[in-house]
Amino acid sequence: MSSDKGGMMTFGGHLEVMRRMFFRIIGVSLAFAITIFCFRQTTFDILLAPGSSDFATYRGIENLCTLLGIDFHFEPFKITLINTELSNQFMTHLSTSVILGLLCASPYIVVELFRFITPALYEDEKRYSVTITVIIYLLFMAGVLMNYYVLFPFALRFLGTYQVDASVVNQINISSYISTFTTLTFMLGLVFQIPVISFFLAKMGILSSDTMAHYRRHAIVVIALVAAVITPPDLFTLCLVSIPMYGLYEVSIIIVRRVQRN
Repeated sequence: MSSDKGGMMTFGGHLEVMRRMFFRIIGVSLAFAITIFCFRQTTFDILLAPGSSDFATYRGIENLCTLLGIDFHFEPFKITLINTELSNQFMTHLSTSVILGLLCASPYIVVELFRFITPALYEDEKRYSVTITVIIYLLFMAGVLMNYYVLFPFALRFLGTYQVDASVVNQINISSYISTFTTLTFMLGLVFQIPVISFFLAKMGILSSDTMAHYRRHAIVVIALVAAVITPPDLFTLCLVSIPMYGLYEVSIIIVRRVQRN
């Protein structure tokens, strides 16, 4: 990174640039968090929507079955949330606003980080760094949407309605609901980075397409195990998560093969 005088920037200069970058990131994230905090009803209408049988995913599956001539409908259910601590609802509202603020600000954060590291890259690295950055973000958002519309609704439906006996009533704490939602979102966002991780491993000469193709059957078992860990003990949800994960693995093989050719 160069200074305004044409020389190399000092260590103190780098720290100053980093400090300003962090302040900008914090400012933008805080602005989003405050906005989300103010729109409390809309925010939690969206977050709590998967807890009802009229959620978009369930309606979509039912409409698809109707188009295919299949008479299928989900059993009606409603997840009831409770609060057991005096300040818990306010703190949940506050922490949720911060997390969603960071999520909404993530495109800006990616741009700021990219602007910070770009001067230190070689010209050939700069050519594909923009593409890689965009792909990382899009894959992460795909994982977020996958969790919201597929994984979390079915996990919530299974675990929230499961009873060992009819006399045992499920009463889920709001903090447990939000904690599970954010954890699954983060985990699935990371899982969707498989092609990017494969790309960098191929660049370093650690991974080859032949190896990935040879161990494809082993990868299927590993994918199923990972999906089983991050999903409820429900075969339908397990398949819904395993299929796109395996698709990402096949895409990774193609990416690694192209890296080797170049």
